[in-house]
Amino acid sequence: MRRLPPLTALEAFVQVARLGSVKAAAEELALSTPALSRRVQALERFIGRPLFDRKHQALEINAEGQRLLDDIAPALDSLAQALENIQSGGNQLRLRLAVLPLFATQRLFPHLGALRALHPQLHIDIETTPHAVARLGEGLDAAIVLLAKDIDPALYAHELDHDEVYLIGRRELLEPPHALTSPQELAQHTVLIHRDMAQSFDAWKEAVGIPDLQPLAIDNYDSGQLMLEAAAQGLGVAVMHASHFNQSGDTRLVRLFPDTHVDSPYRYFFVCRPRALQTRAVRIFRDWLVAADI
Repeated sequence: MRRLPPLTALEAFVQVARLGSVKAAAEELALSTPALSRRVQALERFIGRPLFDRKHQALEINAEGQRLLDDIAPALDSLAQALENIQSGGNQLRLRLAVLPLFATQRLFPHLGALRALHPQLHIDIETTPHAVARLGEGLDAAIVLLAKDIDPALYAHELDHDEVYLIGRRELLEPPHALTSPQELAQHTVLIHRDMAQSFDAWKEAVGIPDLQPLAIDNYDSGQLMLEAAAQGLGVAVMHASHFNQSGDTRLVRLFPDTHVDSPYRYFFVCRPRALQTRAVRIFRDWLVAADI
């Protein structure tokens, strides 16, 4: 058999190629940046040619690297599946799923008991990784993501919803003397924005005719659940989806300016690589998710 490069070098190459960042790839693999770079360089020495163009400390995959990525990704997927099959003894189906925490809490987990009753052999490993789309096929089988841009046509995608943007605050903001009576008064308030929904507030301002409004401050969060709690504690006005508000069930919170209707630029999608749909675990979950209208 022809000698092969170390699997760790291949893993490092694939992560850098898919994430487009040595730093992000190192975080995913729990390595230091220099250690990951050495693994990529070892693979390039083994092959005898560069796989990336080096530009000002950044790596950009070249044509040779892209060809290698396209050729080895299916093989690595098959290897991961073979290992999973032997570990489970063939008696379990396992899905490696990435999902945003608030979606999981509000919309997915309340229904997973029904899925387990229908398919007791299906087990799900849950991640809340920030690089879900880039890791599909390498550590992840599928993901539920929130995106404003079009999905990569190389992926399978199913749109799960199309929501409205709500401004959410503590109940006292509807009552004198603290009542927030016009959108212009947001200039005196802190606005809370999720890092994955950075365009939401701009879309809302544009729709209500105040695109140049600047709030007192903007606080950024990476947790929708913490945003809701912050709004309930009076720390600011949260810019979120209608479903986030409706499913929170938090009586401390109210929707501000309920007469405004603003379509969100963001949508939830179920995504995976087309090849993943050939596996039974992914097909079962996809079909259940669509049928259950989660």
